[in-house]
This record gives sequence, structure tokens and C-alpha cells, in this order.
Amino acid sequence: MKKISLENELKSNAYPGRGIVIGKTPNGKYAVTAYFIMGRSENSRNRVFVEDGEGIRTQAFDPSKLSDPSLIIYAPVRVLGNKTIVTNGDQTDTIYERMDSQQTFEQALRTREFEPDAPNYTPRISGILHVENGTYNYAMSILKSSHGNPDSCQRYTFAYSDPLAGEGHFIHTYMCDGDPLPSFEGEPKLVELVDDMDAFTDMLWQSLNADNKVSLFVRYIDLETGKYTSKIVNKNH
Repeated sequence: MKKISLENELKSNAYPGRGIVIGKTPNGKYAVTAYFIMGRSENSRNRVFVEDGEGIRTQAFDPSKLSDPSLIIYAPVRVLGNKTIVTNGDQTDTIYERMDSQQTFEQALRTREFEPDAPNYTPRISGILHVENGTYNYAMSILKSSHGNPDSCQRYTFAYSDPLAGEGHFIHTYMCDGDPLPSFEGEPKLVELVDDMDAFTDMLWQSLNADNKVSLFVRYIDLETGKYTSKIVNKNH
């Protein structure tokens, strides 16, 4: 698979929806993850990311304008020991609770499927980073309808052991804008990463469509110590 520019990928797509990036910095020192949300409706755009323990959650920027919290208010990032969970919905909690009960990432997600938001049937995308004593692996998942037909759920898991420095993978909910929105297809895209977290955050935020972007979260985790640094960028502030 050819490594692509994440900047170009985002700039060329006005509506990738929600996206997860996971990988390792070129210097080999940090595990990287990023999660962004976008929105077309007032309800979707009326959100911010806020810190919540070691993770984050979404909340309404203007509570008086919140019309339906069901699919937009959730915890995208939670930490379970040496595992960092990143998802685009309340399946974060499913993964956290079931892995805490000794089930696997895949087992947890077998209890879930795509979102019930006809006609889009938005895919549930999830990622997990496992950092322990200098070792690192990660996995990504997508649960999607069968070509827009909700009668069948397609489940894909992609696992990356000993990821190479400078490489990451990017998965998002929609191929592009549309009505209904077409679900992501194929395996996560191989993208290039950078050592500088501030530069990476700025690149991501500037590359997302100005009208549709809502919030961005970036975290760099030190592979030796497990300590992390995070950044949140909200359009509403």
C-alpha cells in the first residue's frame, strides 16, 4: 500500500465525517492518535470536546440548541490501564466495559453494529492502542451496513503489530459528501506522521473543511513511560 499525505487526503474531501488516525512518530518515540468530528446539521455542529478523566467526551456547546443527544453525545476516548480506546460513538463504553471483563476488542464489537441513522447507517469506527514497556500495537475496526442495506452488518478488524516508525492508518466514516452519505470502503489508509504534535494538530485542523469541521483531539503517548500529551481544538469556543 502506498503511503499518502494525510493533509492532501483531508483537503480533497469536504466531508469524511468522523475520522481516527493511529500510528507511530518517525523518531519511534511516540504512539499517535487523533480523532475528529464534523457536522452538516445544526445539532451535529453544536458540539465541543472536553476533557473527562484520562479521556474526552462531547458536550453541547449551546445546550438550548441540543435537539437529539442520542448519537452525538458520547465519550470518544477512554483509557483502560495501558490501553487507549478511540471511537466515534458510545461503543467506547462497550469496549471499555467488556475488555475490563477480559473480553477482546473484537468480542466487544460483536455486540454492536452501525448507527441506526437511516438512510446513512453511519459506520461505527473504533481503534485501540496498547502501549506497554516500550512495546506497541494497535487495531482498528469498522462496522458498516452492507452497501447501505441495514439487514446485514459487515465487520472488519485490522490489527497492526510492531508498527513502523513514521507510519499511521486513517479510517473515517464516509467516502465523501452525499445523500445518503456513502460509507467508507476498504482498509484503513496508510498515512505519514510527524514528530511534532503541535505541527500535526495544526495540519489536521487546517486541512479539515472549514464549514463542516467541529472538533479535533490529538494525543502523543511516550512509548517508554506511557505518559501522554493531548490537545483539543474546538471550532466553538
